[in-house]
Amino acid sequence: MDSHKASIAVETRVRDAGLRPTRQRIALAELLFAKGDRHLSAEELHEEALSAGVPVSLATVYNALHQFTESGLLRILAVEGSKTYFDTNTSDHHHFFIEGENRVFDIESGPVTVTNLPEPPEGMEIANVDIVVRLRPKRPA
Repeated sequence: MDSHKASIAVETRVRDAGLRPTRQRIALAELLFAKGDRHLSAEELHEEALSAGVPVSLATVYNALHQFTESGLLRILAVEGSKTYFDTNTSDHHHFFIEGENRVFDIESGPVTVTNLPEPPEGMEIANVDIVVRLRPKRPA
């Protein structure tokens, strides 16, 4: 797909999510979705935007990421304290997190099951369950 068609596809995706396709939103969405499924922090996307010549503030990146999340284009992952990652894969899936590297990647679909979930409070339903398996290098015995 040439870059013009890709840009139109991204603009359509943003518009279909109910967001106004501003120049900054389109530029950020192109950076987010051009490389397939990925996990990015706001700071990482901000750096990519600046490197790509997109003049945007970190606050604008945060706002856009949260708007994309609220509209269903992204999934939010709170993994490490105040560090939040945004996942372009919005399907139900789980993650590995490598401590010390601050790296997140998908657990390929497999034998992960969650049982005995509590009943949600009246008027609420479970939207999804996030499992983050924390990894570190093996320690010598």
